[in-house]
Amino acid sequence: MRPLLVHPNPVPPEVAQLLDLSERAWVGVRSAGEVEAATPPAGWGGAIIQADGDAGAAFAICEVLRSGETPVAPIMLLVSGRQLDELATRDALFDDFCLTPFHPREFERRLDHALWREGEAGASSELVVYEDLVLNVDTYEAAISGRSLELTYMEYELLRYLASNPGRVFTREVLLSQVWGYDYFGGARTVDVHIRRLRSKLGEEHATMIQTVRSVGYSLGKSRWQA
Repeated sequence: MRPLLVHPNPVPPEVAQLLDLSERAWVGVRSAGEVEAATPPAGWGGAIIQADGDAGAAFAICEVLRSGETPVAPIMLLVSGRQLDELATRDALFDDFCLTPFHPREFERRLDHALWREGEAGASSELVVYEDLVLNVDTYEAAISGRSLELTYMEYELLRYLASNPGRVFTREVLLSQVWGYDYFGGARTVDVHIRRLRSKLGEEHATMIQTVRSVGYSLGKSRWQA
């Protein structure tokens, strides 16, 4: 799988985290002048250009990528809402765009679709995404707002199970059977301890993502059907 060119460099943490979790190769580039030297022998598999900062430098890179003997595609722009009118005059320089701040799920789906159209989809890892939470099912890595989470195996499995069913309330008994397995003889306190540790590792800002439903059990976030 050919690497993606990513601008700017250093690459924004939230972009780098998503690309790493999905096991996509990428190379950060600071300016249009670096593109030629950084181009791999097999060429680029696409580009992700964040243009909501230095738009001039961003579009200069797009022009270089489009003007070569083999124009690079797909090119995904990350832009702010105030730049939408400007895109109408530059539509030849990109294939898709995503508004910043972006939702991880939207970014991943748009990138997957753009790469699929160009035959560059590759074998990306399966991700579980809920708002700022991203879990890589293949590598057992997890991150929140671009920050890696150091989780034990069971903490990861519990978080993955909850995040895969947003808004659904599970009793402690169901979580014990589904996450720990039917042959596990631990009591409900096992679930409570792991929930407490997960909240601590998510941090104060995101701890309330895991909700306690009194006299029932736990849930994570809102259902996809909820407004």
